[in-house]
Amino acid sequence: MSDATLHDAKRDPGDFAVSISDSIESFIVAVTEVSRGDEPDSAVPFLLLEISQLLLTGGRLGAHEDFVPDERYEPDVGPEPDVDELRERFATMLDPVDVYSEVFDPYVPRSAPVASRISDDLADIITDLRHGMAHYRDGRVSEALWWWQFSYLSNWGPTASACLRALQSLVAHVRLDQPLAELDGLDTDAIDPEEQLAEEAGRVMAAEIGGPMTMRARSVPGDV
Repeated sequence: MSDATLHDAKRDPGDFAVSISDSIESFIVAVTEVSRGDEPDSAVPFLLLEISQLLLTGGRLGAHEDFVPDERYEPDVGPEPDVDELRERFATMLDPVDVYSEVFDPYVPRSAPVASRISDDLADIITDLRHGMAHYRDGRVSEALWWWQFSYLSNWGPTASACLRALQSLVAHVRLDQPLAELDGLDTDAIDPEEQLAEEAGRVMAAEIGGPMTMRARSVPGDV
């Protein structure tokens, strides 16, 4: 994002919020449509395009100064919409290339690869984005922007980046006529992904615990 664009966002945050929300809404609608399976042969390249565009939106959020919500505590948005059906549709559609391997944090030396699923990634990303959209539609724009920015840095950004790498690899294998090698038994069902991710996250937290974490907790003017 250029300096001029950042200055424009500061002068007119309303336009910035509209642009971000439009991009996120477009992603949610498009990915939900792909999950219906009407064109399964084009699902992977279409998802590659959609995730790429979403990460551009995430980059704009990450480059922006920290958003501060209006309220000290996050307002309740009600029950989260169920994404299990979307997850299962993608798992079926993408089988047997749904499972892939990624490194949790590239800055942690000798990080062990983590088994992940594209279907899980898409469902998790949609969940984060919908949560912010619920705030936005209720008129809590600053809350929505804070949530999208925070969750981009803490969850859906890394998830989308890993998913993009897997999708790009799949497209490359097809276009370059390079058959996928055997996955050597890689399967998320054979491990406890929550335990493995928690262990990796614990290493990152231990390394960062002494440093400033500007977006870990709410920052509300007047706090002491």
